[in-house]
Amino acid sequence: MKKFGLVVNLNKKGVQRFVEQITRWLEERDCDVLIKDDTARLIGLSRLGVPQEQLFAQAQCVIVFGGDGTMLWTARKVANAGTPLIGINMGHLGFLTEIDVPEALDDLGKILAGQYFVEERMMLEAAVYRDGAVVEHAVGLNDVVISKGAIARLIRLEAYVNDNFVNKYHADGLIIASPTGSTAYSLSAGGPLVSPEHDLILLTPICPHSLWARPVVTAPDSVIKVALLSDGGAVTLTIDGQYVFSLRQYDEIVVRRASRKAKFLRITGRNFFEILRKKLKEEGERNGV
Repeated sequence: MKKFGLVVNLNKKGVQRFVEQITRWLEERDCDVLIKDDTARLIGLSRLGVPQEQLFAQAQCVIVFGGDGTMLWTARKVANAGTPLIGINMGHLGFLTEIDVPEALDDLGKILAGQYFVEERMMLEAAVYRDGAVVEHAVGLNDVVISKGAIARLIRLEAYVNDNFVNKYHADGLIIASPTGSTAYSLSAGGPLVSPEHDLILLTPICPHSLWARPVVTAPDSVIKVALLSDGGAVTLTIDGQYVFSLRQYDEIVVRRASRKAKFLRITGRNFFEILRKKLKEEGERNGV
């Protein structure tokens, strides 16, 4: 592996100097480095700048400097290319990043030596149908969320799995999550935690106005259809908490397993439950619990 693309979250403290260090280290080992052109200009590495499409198409591995949010964004962008990612954690402990800053050079050395494995994660694809035609299509790693806007009122949704009626929800919304997304918004809404090596789909209602509306776990090949029945107020479709599309009454949102999987380079084979314990402990300490 000799050609690396770098995706950089410029909002992270100290990231510019760190990227310069990593770039120099890689080039000293005869590796090619590609950086998105506008990012390359901002950090003084214009000579390495290429268009985003070229970066994802040509890189053998994408190194992400940031946190889980940056990893989610990058996973969606490289999904079609199938390029593996590895994240260097520039903030709080993440579920997706693999490398901590103090061990970065040692771990990158292991990658150059071939001492890694590829972990694949299930992704979701969502299509919005309006009057029988597809008006939006998107792919996500964590979740597809249908939710109300700023007005404090419930929305009405009907959910189907493989054309079988599941429930009519009067709720703030509905989360359709992958196993990776089970540790995100779905968790805060009362959904189950799922080890990421499994393939399945979760349906988690957000603040439902009923006692029997509970999270549902479905098979990975299930086709989820959600019909929006509400006739007033802003309702949106959100992918991975980042991409937003406005919905209208009677829109149908169809969610299924994506044809491609996200690929992550792993070095240590970190244990999901160990990360989970540390993450929940960190969150508790941050909130004074």
